[in-house]
Amino acid sequence: MTRFFQILFFSFCFLLQAQNLKIIQKPIGYSKERMKLSLDYMKEHHNLIQKTPNITPKIIVLHYTAGGTIESNFRYFNNLYLENQRATLKKQSSLNVSAHFLVDRDGTVYQLVDPELFARHTIGLNHCAIGVENIGSKSQPLTDKQVEANAELVKYLVKKYPVEYLIGHSEYGVFRNSELWKETDPKYFTGKEDPGSDFMKKVREKLRDLKLKSQP
Repeated sequence: MTRFFQILFFSFCFLLQAQNLKIIQKPIGYSKERMKLSLDYMKEHHNLIQKTPNITPKIIVLHYTAGGTIESNFRYFNNLYLENQRATLKKQSSLNVSAHFLVDRDGTVYQLVDPELFARHTIGLNHCAIGVENIGSKSQPLTDKQVEANAELVKYLVKKYPVEYLIGHSEYGVFRNSELWKETDPKYFTGKEDPGSDFMKKVREKLRDLKLKSQP
């Protein structure tokens, strides 16, 4: 069994536990076609040529879903191809957006993709970033339980991977002139406001001891 399939097997078969955190496995389909589209994206947008869509996580990016439920967002991320309405993104690649983790409003954490596999969630940083989506929106602010869950998840991931940075999706633009930024199209950039400055402040307050950076 290759390293790639070992990652998939162990990730999708076990319920992970870390201190007060439980991660429920709810994997989206990572088919051969998703692998191919991921590798194509990495080549075209990050100038990375690889045989498998593996990443080395250095950044954790927190997002919100802009609405929906765990099930509706799971179904959305599980689609292989991006919907036609998202023309700006689809022009760059037909690969659907996704995330590694999805956090419900009660703080329940679901893992959709192994953290060492590519997921499309943050322009320029997908090659080194773990994406964490939270059920909520600007009109439906994220909850205190989600604050706790995100903090515990970050603690867990920092112990497993060489993560140095924690940012909100709205903050990703500060990396544009850094060595970590690998977007070949300088015009490919979209403004974001999730998951909100108040949420990020609360999460960071709980993680002060980790001294994670918010900019390069």
